Amino acid sequence: MLKTVVCDLFNIRYPILQGGMAHIGTYELVSAVSNAGGLGIIGSGFYEPEWLRNQIHMTKQYTNCPFGVNIQMASPHVRQVADVVIEEGVAFVTTGAGNPRSFVAEFKRAGIKVVPVVNSPSAAKHMEKAGVDAVIAEGTESGGHVGETTTMVLVPEVVDSVKIPVIAAGGICDGRGMAAVMALGASGIQMGTRFACSKECIAHQNYKRRIMEAAIPATVVTRQVLGYPQRSLKNELTDRFIELEKAGVPNEELEMFDRGRMYLGLIEGDIQEGTLLAGQIAGRIKEEKSVKDIIEETISEAEMVISSLKKLITED
Repeated sequence: MLKTVVCDLFNIRYPILQGGMAHIGTYELVSAVSNAGGLGIIGSGFYEPEWLRNQIHMTKQYTNCPFGVNIQMASPHVRQVADVVIEEGVAFVTTGAGNPRSFVAEFKRAGIKVVPVVNSPSAAKHMEKAGVDAVIAEGTESGGHVGETTTMVLVPEVVDSVKIPVIAAGGICDGRGMAAVMALGASGIQMGTRFACSKECIAHQNYKRRIMEAAIPATVVTRQVLGYPQRSLKNELTDRFIELEKAGVPNEELEMFDRGRMYLGLIEGDIQEGTLLAGQIAGRIKEEKSVKDIIEETISEAEMVISSLKKLITED
């Protein structure tokens, strides 16, 4: 069985993390991922702290396995969200959209493992010095907030820059992708878009269908929220954003225009006026499957690929 240091770190069977996706990273998906042997992660987004507390309680009702919480550092509720995570005894935290350094020591004192998303070797080094337990090296192929470096380039650079485990994210939806990033030195993977198209995910079927019908290239990067580059499926909304960006409209006005659009797309299913977060890998996802099938097929394929690569090495 494919087992790495990530399995020991999180006390999970398989080195697969679910991306902490706002709006759709809810207890239904989180508990399913954890029950299937991966690490489910609640996406706290910009939600109120009591929403998160309820999600934690619900997740505990549906799984006895480890799970975590993703904290968006740009959230106006970040302080209260951190308090809830500590109060509820969550074992793991992943972070995004900002620097979690000011919270690391506090989380560590509470016995919480901290795993930030990074998009550069220098950021990974800073996080290691701050005392985090691992980092998620997320390439620009991923959905949501993105950097500019591809997973293929970023992962080995981050692996070479730190001694802590590195989890790869961005452009991974199956065992071939998993085997590829492990060859680059990653000890595990994080998948978001693939899990968004799982049967347990509460995302609207219109959104899932758009992912499964996507052709490469199907995504575009805009600066829709707080000035951060953000990858989503192309639609009428992204077309208008790009026109406004080219016209030099300030980020503040774009942010106001975007407010509520993510919920509109992911939960209400408005595929033209809503924001449809998705990674470039959307073009390779053709079927909605159960979380259990996704994880088991990913592991099985990764093991098969790794085994088959050994056959390419011949003795003279």
